[in-house]
Amino acid sequence: MSQITVVGGGLAGLVSSILLCRKGLPVTLIEKKRYPFHRVCGEYISNEVLPFLIAHDLYPENINPASISSFMLTSVNGSKADLPLDLGGFGISRYALDHFLYEQALAAGVEFYHETVTDITLENNGFKVITERQVVEGQVVIGAYGKRSRLDKKFDRDFIKKRSPYIGVKYHIRYDAHPRNAVALHNFKGGYCGISRVEDEVYNLCYLSERTSLKVHGQIDALEKEVLAENPFLEDIFNNAEFLWDKPEVINEISFETKQPVEKNVLMCGDAAGMITPLCGNGMAIAIHTAKLVAEIVTKHITKSDFSRDDMEREYALRWNALFKNRLRTGRQIQHMFGAPWLSNTAVGICRYARPVANYLMSKTHGTPFH
Repeated sequence: MSQITVVGGGLAGLVSSILLCRKGLPVTLIEKKRYPFHRVCGEYISNEVLPFLIAHDLYPENINPASISSFMLTSVNGSKADLPLDLGGFGISRYALDHFLYEQALAAGVEFYHETVTDITLENNGFKVITERQVVEGQVVIGAYGKRSRLDKKFDRDFIKKRSPYIGVKYHIRYDAHPRNAVALHNFKGGYCGISRVEDEVYNLCYLSERTSLKVHGQIDALEKEVLAENPFLEDIFNNAEFLWDKPEVINEISFETKQPVEKNVLMCGDAAGMITPLCGNGMAIAIHTAKLVAEIVTKHITKSDFSRDDMEREYALRWNALFKNRLRTGRQIQHMFGAPWLSNTAVGICRYARPVANYLMSKTHGTPFH
C-alpha cells in the first residue's frame, strides 16, 4: 500500500510528490499523459518561488529560463502602458519544466502510473483510488489534477455545476518584435492575451476568451482575425510571428469560481484547490507554493501519531485560505477591468498615471518569496 497517492502530474502534483518522497514517504503519482507534453498555460512564474526552487534543487537552470522584469499592458484599441516588475519572474515552457520535474520525481523514488482516475473513496480510514486498470490504496490522497476533471463531478463540487464562460488557447511562436524581458497583456473584446519569452528564444502566446465569441465566429482562426486583431499589437503578432505548431492547445470551461481546499477528505492542490485569473501571472507560483504547503502538512500527519486526519485537513484548509484566498479574490475583481474597450483603457490609464495604485493592485495578487 502506498502511503500517499497524488492524482495529477502538473506542477503541484510533481513538486509535492518530490518533497514527500525525499522525506522517505512512499508516493504514487497517477497522471494520464506521458511526459513531456504541452499544457494551456501562461508559462510565466513569479520570482516569489525562486528561493524555494533553488533551495530544493528544483530550479531548471540547465534549461535557461527567460528572465522577465517588466510588464506591458495594452487596451483593446492599442493604447499602452509599461510597468517594472519589482520582484520579476522567469519564463519556461510547461513542456520543459514538467519533464524536468518528472525526472526529479523519478530520481526521488516516486512511482508513476499513466492512467485515468475514475473515482476516489475513503473506507475505514484508507483511500481507494480507482483507475481504468486497477485500485491504488493509500493513507492520504492529494488532488492535483488541474482546473477541471470528472472527479469534480464525483465530488459534487459547487463550481462544476455552473457553466464557465471561458476558453483558453495557447501557441508557441517566434516573434522578434516583443521585448525579450517583458510579459505583455493585450486586451481584446471579451478577453485578453498574454505573451512572454520562454526558453530557446521561443515565446508563449496564450489567450482567454469568452466562449460566446467563439460561438459567434465559428472557428478559432476567425475569432483571432475578427476579434483579437482589433488590438493592433495582436494584429501584428498574428500577421508577422512564426507559429511553431500546426494547431493550438485549447481548453474549454475554465472556471475561476471559488473552490474548497479539502473535498471528501482529499487535499486539493494547485488549480484543483483554486485558480487565479491568468492576467495576474501567478498560477504556476501558487501551484508550487501549495505543493510545499501540502507536503509539510501531510508529512506531519504521517510522522506524528497525535496529528489526526481531521487535524491535517483543518490545518491545510486554514493555511491554504490564509495564503491564497485573498489573492484569488483580488484576481477575480481585477479581471472585471479587462476585455472591454473602455475598461481596458481605464486599466492602461491607471498604469500610466496612477502608478502607486497599479503597484498596490499588483502586489495584492503576488506573494512574498519563500524557501
